[in-house]
Amino acid sequence: MTSNFYIVDVFAEQAYAGNPLAVVLGAEGFDDEVMQKLAAETNYSETTFVYSEQEKDGGYRTRLFTPAREIAFAGHPILGTAWVVRKAYARDNPGVIKLNLEVGQVPVTFEPEADGAEVLWFTAPAVKSGGTVDPARMASALGVSTADIDTRFPVQQMAAGTSAMIVPLRSLEALRRCRLDLAAYAGLAADGFPQLVYMFCSETRHSGNDLSARFFFEAHGVREDPATGNGAAFLAAYLVKHQVFDAQKRSWRIEQGDEVRRPSLVQLRVGESPAGIEIQVGGKVIAAVQGSLV
Repeated sequence: MTSNFYIVDVFAEQAYAGNPLAVVLGAEGFDDEVMQKLAAETNYSETTFVYSEQEKDGGYRTRLFTPAREIAFAGHPILGTAWVVRKAYARDNPGVIKLNLEVGQVPVTFEPEADGAEVLWFTAPAVKSGGTVDPARMASALGVSTADIDTRFPVQQMAAGTSAMIVPLRSLEALRRCRLDLAAYAGLAADGFPQLVYMFCSETRHSGNDLSARFFFEAHGVREDPATGNGAAFLAAYLVKHQVFDAQKRSWRIEQGDEVRRPSLVQLRVGESPAGIEIQVGGKVIAAVQGSLV
């Protein structure tokens, strides 16, 4: 059996930036063990498997694996997989590709920009706010001082399936100094707080962007993630809830991943729906490698 695969960079403004993703097509004959082994050998934060070029129930059946386990939902694999599916399977470059995941169907929208590039968007699951942490405890776990944390806003857990601690910082310099000390963080984890930590500040490296961010992904065996769609969705909900920076602002461009030399740009926008705020996460996708599995 031969299956095609792609390696793409998601949230990438240029080649070999953003968050890399492997997408395997024609995986209908693979069992769970084979998919898990391939994901472990690929060793990216996620590898996705698309069963067939034939749509079923209006979408393409897709499963998501980290090197360690299957997961139900993640942002950058959804965008990257939709890009590959449209390139490999869909006709006439449709504006929407629908992926059938274990959690349900997720539409991905392709929106052209003036320069001819496209930004892909998905709607994030509803985000809920959780408990808060004393800034001094979080500062200790991150190797910074309490003065580095912007205490106008809380250090707070945000969740949608997975969860992360959102940490507002005062400067880019403080953001760069952050290092997650697992021993110092053990007390927070024992209290039920997640080992995923998303830090941000309003100072940016590049003009035209709104925020800089870093994401420590220790709970999944990745010291730092170059870009995360779910983490960005958590941040969007946090920004709106606490009216950070500008109470009227409803879209942001987030720099992430510079510290791991994978500069990424995640885009966010927030609208209203009958259920409350609706968060959309977007970014560009660039192809890196195409090949076959035999």
